[in-house]
Amino acid sequence: MIDILINITLLAFLAITSVAIVRLTNLFATIMLFGIFSLLSAGLFVVMDAPDVAFTEAAVGAGISTVLMLATLALTKGQKKSHEEDYEEKPSRAHRPWLPLAVVGITGAALVYGTWDIPGFGDPDAPAQTHVARYYIENAMPETGVPNIVTAVLASYRGFDTLGEVAVVFTAGVAVLLLIGGKRPKSSTSLKGDGGQDET
Repeated sequence: MIDILINITLLAFLAITSVAIVRLTNLFATIMLFGIFSLLSAGLFVVMDAPDVAFTEAAVGAGISTVLMLATLALTKGQKKSHEEDYEEKPSRAHRPWLPLAVVGITGAALVYGTWDIPGFGDPDAPAQTHVARYYIENAMPETGVPNIVTAVLASYRGFDTLGEVAVVFTAGVAVLLLIGGKRPKSSTSLKGDGGQDET
């Protein structure tokens, strides 16, 4: 009973956070709410007995992603005023949301259609319960020597898959750092302040 109440509470907080993210226009507050959303998701994963996924969500979602978004916001805030005049001179193009909305609707409908054949949550007759899970429970310890079945699956049976996921996350982090850590062009005012006076 307590697990059901915790699940309902976490899902309610997730829904409230999602609505707040959609409605807010302040970027800093939105980034903070994204971090809260990731922490709530991590808590939900812990309740669902998936501590490895919860750890990844807390580290990547609430930790690294929040730091990178805050760093990006701090670096781009100073360039906002210098580009405002350029944007004001250009005529704004008409916003047509119908094409993106149609693409999102079709993709969502396809995903919902794909879930119809998925077994119910906790179904004991699901293939994962009758074949894969039983094999891991019976053979994980003798074959790998790791007492934790989740660790044995991630580090041994799916070791190359885990290595690929870590490589993807690492590459994405390096790419973001390269994008936000590059040299920023000096503005005309900074050039004048550095002693760039006209020689007459």
